[in-house]
Amino acid sequence: MKAIASTCALSVGLALAASSVSASAWAQQHPVTTQQQATAQQVAQKGVPLSALASNAPDSYTVRKGDTLWRISGMFLRQPWRWPELWGMNLQAIANPHLIYPGQTLYLERTNGYARLRTTRGGTAETIKLSPRVRTDSTNDLALPTLQMHLIEPFLAEPLVVEELTLAQAPRLIATSDERLFMSPGDEVYARGPEGMPLVLTGEGQNMYRIFRTATPLVDPVSKEVLGYEAQYVGKAELRVEEAPAANQPAAEGSTDNAPIRYTPATLHIAHVKEEVRANDRLLPEPPRQYHSFVPHAPAEDVEARVVGLYTSNAMRYGTQHQVVSINKGEQDGMQPGMVLSLITQGQQLVDRTDPERATVQLPDQANGTGMVFRVFDRVSYVLVMDTRRGVQVGDRLHNPQ
Repeated sequence: MKAIASTCALSVGLALAASSVSASAWAQQHPVTTQQQATAQQVAQKGVPLSALASNAPDSYTVRKGDTLWRISGMFLRQPWRWPELWGMNLQAIANPHLIYPGQTLYLERTNGYARLRTTRGGTAETIKLSPRVRTDSTNDLALPTLQMHLIEPFLAEPLVVEELTLAQAPRLIATSDERLFMSPGDEVYARGPEGMPLVLTGEGQNMYRIFRTATPLVDPVSKEVLGYEAQYVGKAELRVEEAPAANQPAAEGSTDNAPIRYTPATLHIAHVKEEVRANDRLLPEPPRQYHSFVPHAPAEDVEARVVGLYTSNAMRYGTQHQVVSINKGEQDGMQPGMVLSLITQGQQLVDRTDPERATVQLPDQANGTGMVFRVFDRVSYVLVMDTRRGVQVGDRLHNPQ
């Protein structure tokens, strides 16, 4: 089904500094789109079939602090990302699905085989009760986020898929001021650029660098082709003093006028670490801060993807809810941020021990939950595991949600 179910008004507005953005400000920056509005209006004519409701959908629910739109829609519908069908049940009362507040009560009405969601019961207007205290924010600032933003915020900067030589040719950390093996927040450290490309201040006030380690090849589990190299994020540093030609350079024996210029290393300040930073880690410029808006939706075309890897610093075999996995489809395959995909566990092969000949049998594939694409590179994408029944592992399939 690719009509109503293929579009979702869950707009996940996320920034690299998302915690500083109020819900009302985010809603203003990400208004409901024309397509979302049209989907909701289509559903609003009748409501949704009762078959689309979750088996244990409540008759009413009072929104609480800490709720998310994804969680609330999952209470009422079988598929949480099909928000327009929930929102479209009552366009008049819920003019913008991003502005639902703690204290509101949602009522589920079932009539003639269809269901609608209302914020009133029996035509009586609902009053949102707020505690009587001095407030410095408006009720808009209480609006619910679509997801728990901290789940995805770090991964907007951390995973990086690069070409094989990108890190090898990037500036590198060489030492701390006191020659310690590991570098910590607050440490003064030194770095050098590649030959002929000294590390210099930009003059634009943007001198933050992300620190990465060895790039790991991402291998397609089907074709065995290397799709890219995943750089391991370990921290962040600020460039304070750029590389400069060394003063009073001693002339090398047998040197000529064309001898390479010697540079004193650049000085940086370690601002943040995720893991221990050490010599030979590489520096890449911090990208400008930007807002990322995701509209969860089913792909318009058929998708058949495989899990390439688990984005984690630990040697884990299985991914779980709210973890990130990489898949073997990217921008050139039509992948877009916000695409919702079903996770499928690949059936294992096992020996039938009840068979005298010990025949090998193939177990069937099994549905295993939902994931949402949130970051796309040329041939690789990253997916946030929204829910899962069992562990996700390399080789598992992803396809259009049913």
